[in-house]
Amino acid sequence: MAFNIALSGLNAVTGQLDQISNNIANNGTYGFKSGRANFAAAYSQGQPGGVYIGSTTQSLGIGGNVLATGRGLDAAIQGRGFFVSRDSSGALVYSRLGMFGVDKDGFVVDALDRRVQGYSNASGGTLGDLSVPTEAMPAEASTSLRYAGNMSADWQPPAAAFDMADATTYNGVQVSSVYDSLGRQHTLSQYFVRGAGNEVTVYYALDGVLLDDGTGPVTSTLQFGPTGQLLAPAGAVALDLGTPAGAEPLQVAVNYTGSTFFGGDFTTTTNRADGNPPGTVVEVTLAEDGSIQVQYSNGRLLEAGRLALAVFPNEDGLTPVDGTSWKPNPSTGEPIYGQAGAGVIGSLAVASLEASNVDMATELVNLMTAQQSYQANSKVLTTESEMVRSLMQAL
Repeated sequence: MAFNIALSGLNAVTGQLDQISNNIANNGTYGFKSGRANFAAAYSQGQPGGVYIGSTTQSLGIGGNVLATGRGLDAAIQGRGFFVSRDSSGALVYSRLGMFGVDKDGFVVDALDRRVQGYSNASGGTLGDLSVPTEAMPAEASTSLRYAGNMSADWQPPAAAFDMADATTYNGVQVSSVYDSLGRQHTLSQYFVRGAGNEVTVYYALDGVLLDDGTGPVTSTLQFGPTGQLLAPAGAVALDLGTPAGAEPLQVAVNYTGSTFFGGDFTTTTNRADGNPPGTVVEVTLAEDGSIQVQYSNGRLLEAGRLALAVFPNEDGLTPVDGTSWKPNPSTGEPIYGQAGAGVIGSLAVASLEASNVDMATELVNLMTAQQSYQANSKVLTTESEMVRSLMQAL
């Protein structure tokens, strides 16, 4: 009996040593969670029969240190949650390792080339494979311009009629960039002229040429109330900027909402037109809200989707797939999906990774304890063997 008990002890301690060795070996593995072998007593017909490893406890609730990497597609979860990926068999796996990339087909993949799961937009929706555009962004003609600023109430009406070449005939000028259907950039200049009362007349020029509709310069009138707020126009001013060579007609609606008429300096707070020249993808990064940001060479930044994170009612019951990935089972409960920072789901630290949560000091102490247990059980086997040999010799 003592022989069998000691043998079971050796087997159990061997399993414990394997677990400790695995923890120590993965001390530098990002997203790794340490485990602990738990012993259980074995009985046979009510008599002690030895020991075995009854279970392995995972330290999924203990976070590792967050280490900055500077890489745009790295992310660490601060708090609860797992990244979600789909493997080649179609099964979902869950991981704390946020080391992502983009494959040749434009899909966002994890460190093991599994497709990362997420939502197509900020409002959520159906969980699916995340992908980013790989093709160039086509040129897009400008159709609107948002302009807001303060037309100084201290302006005095110019003495002479407006002349674009004479700066004394207008009070202020602002230049905006617009694009035609071929992606070529044009300058739209607005000349502001103080009129009677609280009125400001705006003249327009495209690429240095004054806009003229055949009856005279194209103008619009901004009317302000006694408190300096814009009264008219109530909507956008539609401008026909003509047809640039080889392109489609260029028509832009200018919206002056937010403009004011206060004393002091002439200032601009908003000057932004839509449209863009063609551009190619130059960088893909993650934002703290989990959104996939695609930066183009033309300066445009587009969101290609958002990472999905998952939590479980019983996360400690997850079944390991590899050192940094797990899959659910009936004991874990159904996964709850959401976005970073929503509810109990943790936030993201971007350009960072979560280090292993292995405590080397604890593991080394456990290693020495296990080695002592192994030696003790070995001694029992040696003693048992010597007793049997002595008995056989006596016979």
